[in-house]
Formats: sequence, C-alpha cells, structure tokens
Amino acid sequence: MERWNVNASPLICLAKAGYADLLLRLPEEAILPFSVAEEIQAGPLGDPAKQFLAMGKFQLLEISALPEIFAWDLGKGETSVLSFALSNPGWIALIDDGAARKCARSFSIPHKGTIAFVILAKKRGIIESAAGVMRSLHSAGLRLDDAVIRSALKKTVDEDW
Repeated sequence: MERWNVNASPLICLAKAGYADLLLRLPEEAILPFSVAEEIQAGPLGDPAKQFLAMGKFQLLEISALPEIFAWDLGKGETSVLSFALSNPGWIALIDDGAARKCARSFSIPHKGTIAFVILAKKRGIIESAAGVMRSLHSAGLRLDDAVIRSALKKTVDEDW
C-alpha cells in the first residue's frame, strides 16, 4: 500500500497543469499537512491548487515539527512533510525542494519528486503520456532542467521530450 505525504510544490504544479487528481489516483492514501494547506490557501483567488484543495478530498493533518527536521531550517510545509514521514514509516514524502530532498536523504526518509511521481503514473497506466504531462508541468511553471526530464523519460518510459 502506497501512502503519500504531499508538499505544496507538487500539488501547485500538478493543479496548474490540470493533473492534481493524480495525487488521489496514484497512491492508495494521500495526506496533506495543515501547514501545506495554509500555504496553498494563501495563494491568489483563482489558483487551481487552492480550488482543488477546497474540494475537500485530502485528509488534512496537524503535524508537529521534529527538532531534528526543524534544525534544517526548511519551510513549514517541508518541515511538516518530512517530520510526518520520519515519524510514520511507510509514508513517502512528495517534495521537490532541493534542501528538503537532501534532508530526506540524510534521515533515509522515502521521498519522490514530481518527475518520479509522473513516471510512476505512466508505468502504472494511469496516464497515457509522461512526456505530455511533463510538458504541461513545464508550461505551468515547474522549473526543471530539460536534460533531467529527457533522461528520466528515456530511462523509464522511453518517451521523447
């Protein structure tokens, strides 16, 4: 059973690209820390992530920051996501922030970024084209290096960027 703990950046980018529903279709369970929800709710009125969050499909949890994660001086959302994942084995942190990913590696917290999430959705047949979703994400503002995207697509699903 895959359980995902979602940070703001993946939700924001997937929502802007029109693919936020993947966050509820790919894992068997997905949660959102309140601090992540607050970050999204602070966005502009027409924000797609804010609208998706308002649908009430995510389980929202209040999460206390663990001192060892708090010491990394990450954002509130990243701190909550990683604190929860460290305290609850079996949960995967969905994070894109480089410093948060480094923190996750240092504590052996299972984590994936948005690219890996999309590739997994393709492999499981939930989406037709990983490259198409990546293009939508790129257009929506997800800042990723084209070479990284090409490499991920080539190694895993043999699609062209």
